[in-house]
Amino acid sequence: MKNHFKISAVAITLNEEKALPRFLEHLWFVDEIIIVDSFSTDDTIGIAKQHEKVSVFQREFDDFSTQKNFAISKATHDWVVFFDPDELITKALAQEIISTLENPQAIAYFVNRSFHFMGKRIKYSGLQNDDVLRVFNKNYCKYNNNLVHEVLQATGPTAKLKNKLPHYTYKSFDDYTSKMHHYSALKAKMLYKKGVKPKGYHFFFRPWYRFVNQYFFRGGFLDGKEGFILAYVSAFSVFKRYVNLWLLYRNIK
Repeated sequence: MKNHFKISAVAITLNEEKALPRFLEHLWFVDEIIIVDSFSTDDTIGIAKQHEKVSVFQREFDDFSTQKNFAISKATHDWVVFFDPDELITKALAQEIISTLENPQAIAYFVNRSFHFMGKRIKYSGLQNDDVLRVFNKNYCKYNNNLVHEVLQATGPTAKLKNKLPHYTYKSFDDYTSKMHHYSALKAKMLYKKGVKPKGYHFFFRPWYRFVNQYFFRGGFLDGKEGFILAYVSAFSVFKRYVNLWLLYRNIK
């Protein structure tokens, strides 16, 4: 299925040697693939360079918004797909992207992600309505300045694709918790820049509320033991965020 227009795929990587072969294979419908790597220590770069459509750039990671905007700047074509290596681009979704871009009615398109954790599809826990912009015209879109949980801002009409995007964020428990700790550190830096100072309720109430909200109010208990683990790790990441924030202030003195 050959389209008459050009599509650039961009992605940022760090130690993605396990996910990358499948990820690149499922980008069969694009004309070029831009990989911006944060100096992986595994075989990510070697695997990427074996693919004929891939151009690799290495850049020290500072934050997600800056890294992703840099990747977009390297795209040759106007239309860009920006997926994560742990997301599964199904054939149906790829074909929908092609047919949609043949006559685009928007400048960016949302895709609904289905979240998979520890081998199980998570249907509740507040993760069931995860819509993300993954297809867009780079001339009208840019990531905001958030260090983590960055948002792609589109200056124009948006729409939503029909096919879902399976998201397999879990590699191992240690890998998942390490990712949460990384996010917590970045969020602490964001709060520090805003002048937020940690107080007692940040350490006690905020983590407790995160757990209760995710596990009970958002139906995490319906996801079984996986829902409990997700809520627990999420609550601990909130606690870790404010510990990191407290340490930032402590190091200044």
